Amino acid sequence: MTAAIDTVSDALATPDATQPWRELGLKEDEYQLIRRILGRRPTGAELAMYSVMWSEHCSYKSSKKHIIEQFGGKTTERMKQHLMVGIGENAGVVDIGGGWAVTFKIESHNHPSFVEPYQGAATGVGGIVRDIIAMGARPVAVMDQLRFGAIDHPDTPRVVHGVVAGVGGYGNCLGLPNVCGETVFDPSYQGNPLVNAGCIGVMRHEDIHLANATGLGNKIIMFGARTGGDGIGGASVLASVTFEEGGPSKRPSVQVGDPFQEKILIECCLELFKAGVVEGISDFGAAGLSCATSELAASGDGGMYIDLDKVLLRDPTLTPEEILMSESQERMMAVVVPDKVQAFAEIADKWAIEYSVLGEVVEGGRLLIDYRGQRVVDVDPKTVAKQSPVYDRPYQRPDWQDGLQADTPDKLERPGDGAGLCAALLAILGSPNGCSKAWVTNQYDRFVQGNTALAMPDDAGVIRVDEATGLGIAIATDGSGRYTKLDPYTGGQLAVAEAYRNVAAAGATPWAVTDCLNFGSPESPGSMWQLVQGMTGLADACQTLGIPVTGGNVSLYNETGEPGHIDSAIHPTPVAGILGVIEDVADAVPAGWHEPGLSLFLLGRTRDELGGSAWADVAHHHLGGLPPAVDLAHEQALAAVMIEAARDGIAHATHDLSEGGLAVALAEGALRFGYGARIRLDELCARDGLDPFTELFSETQARALVAVARADEAALRDLATAHGVPALRIGTTGDHDSAAHPAVIAVEDQFELPLAQAKTVWEQVLPSHFAA
Repeated sequence: MTAAIDTVSDALATPDATQPWRELGLKEDEYQLIRRILGRRPTGAELAMYSVMWSEHCSYKSSKKHIIEQFGGKTTERMKQHLMVGIGENAGVVDIGGGWAVTFKIESHNHPSFVEPYQGAATGVGGIVRDIIAMGARPVAVMDQLRFGAIDHPDTPRVVHGVVAGVGGYGNCLGLPNVCGETVFDPSYQGNPLVNAGCIGVMRHEDIHLANATGLGNKIIMFGARTGGDGIGGASVLASVTFEEGGPSKRPSVQVGDPFQEKILIECCLELFKAGVVEGISDFGAAGLSCATSELAASGDGGMYIDLDKVLLRDPTLTPEEILMSESQERMMAVVVPDKVQAFAEIADKWAIEYSVLGEVVEGGRLLIDYRGQRVVDVDPKTVAKQSPVYDRPYQRPDWQDGLQADTPDKLERPGDGAGLCAALLAILGSPNGCSKAWVTNQYDRFVQGNTALAMPDDAGVIRVDEATGLGIAIATDGSGRYTKLDPYTGGQLAVAEAYRNVAAAGATPWAVTDCLNFGSPESPGSMWQLVQGMTGLADACQTLGIPVTGGNVSLYNETGEPGHIDSAIHPTPVAGILGVIEDVADAVPAGWHEPGLSLFLLGRTRDELGGSAWADVAHHHLGGLPPAVDLAHEQALAAVMIEAARDGIAHATHDLSEGGLAVALAEGALRFGYGARIRLDELCARDGLDPFTELFSETQARALVAVARADEAALRDLATAHGVPALRIGTTGDHDSAAHPAVIAVEDQFELPLAQAKTVWEQVLPSHFAA
């Protein structure tokens, strides 16, 4: 039996009809606000639209106030020098020179990836790629930031296998190299894994397109995959529980992706743009057709009329509410001048892309939607897409924060001899977060398209943009939940500082930032405080470093425990993705050395900073104290030295010091290409007033390990002196590891660790837990 259609006339005639606003994720005051806006109760279709578009995921209603204050208010004119498109569009765009523009962004797909890891992660990649396409760019690379629960928890393999296969499967099928990211394991993410996917696209300046519905009479065309019942409320609110009898008994709340459909959609969109057939293209983001229609109309100069009967369906039983809420993947919406509809059709047919003219731009500033000849939506689109409630949530420092910071690592037992130092290094290399991530990254194609100059495990991914000149871009994404738990403001700054340092280590000049802010419930004052502090720290760091935030994502409600407790939410995890520009990718510098006899220099000065460190975690399961201090002036000076050393051909290898300090940087540099290293600490310890353990495992920031030829030692010292960066030669690189000449990682007067032993420990962790 077919259910009655809830029309606008019905809404006027039955003002007291019961509606499932609570089941759709709305608060009572939000529902009443919708009634006041409309001057009546909403229809079922209107209620569906408002519920998904006013959800936290789509509206940013708890963070918008702070986004405007921090990222909008702190972006100076100097920071806008290269900015072509900023916050508010599908993705930001920056000018990188030579007539080239780059668009990039990171978004979260956290909750769907816990429910159904493979599809949740795969469609996260697909969604961010479509954001890049909508700007007029060709996608050239993807990246990911992954956080999982404890490695030995029985549910972790389910999530890990699904997510890694989803990220790799979708990106590989699109032919996009995955060039950078992180994989972290921590019990705080057990019920809330983080899957942050990013994409970079390249275009000429004249190819930038913005999404808005302008021009009376212009046609609204939906194209790509058909609309099904998958993903209804998947990324925004829980699926509706009011499905009619006779339809499918259960709609999947996680979207289902098809990367091969997306691949031809990419090519079709790029040809449509090149042919000048479309005025603009928008992807179907979270909230599906509700999002595409309301955002396009709200950004245009008129209204929009849509006939839902024209939507191409996979499932003919879908109600109008479900059609509007569906988050079926691989769908786009175009605005097309009437006399170009035929040209649009010819290009779509060439790529075997289905399409349908749903409606047109109309006068009056209203979004009007009909279903079976009856009006089911009549709203001002701005109230749906742009004027959601904005909350000034209460926030306060948690009661437990002082105790956490007072629990410093000073009391923890430290190794006192060379054997203990060697054991500490091996323990970190053999830990879930210190080990090789090759089991993950080897499932990704890092070099498809032939433009990858550097990729994981180097400090940043580097992609060639212009084959003629060698012009390229670098990207690094970083974030530390442990640091941010200890001090959210500093944690936000440290995320920016490390990504900035990693881009510079590869030889690129940091240019712009995208972020992904992963926090707990905004309704918990403690979690909200972490969010505000983290955003403020991130924004202040960007302002000081002179690099603009071009866009990003906020993921909240990553919380499963009882509110207010120290372990109720994930470690607050602000992720910063920094884009850099390199004049010639041939100058890009890897993180490890690939010949013996190079001189190893430590740039920067070390302090006793072990709060939140890898050593404290691995050796003592400890999290307490304060994270390393931030000195952004020193970060800028260090970056200048690394960039100039790369440009001048001085640096053979550059690796930043971060998790695990000098010891881990030394080991990773040696393991990168299989060449050993031998260093001395006596001069370093005397200079900094520290013992060997602290020099090796402290996580003081603004430091890097650089390998140069002996003939270039003076040149590096001169560069460092010119920028006020301490530089000390601490050792040399060794032989390539072989049976005849076993390589070692040696710290004179402390220990010699066979590189083969370190490699075995480092490489076996993830395969031992996850390999079939």
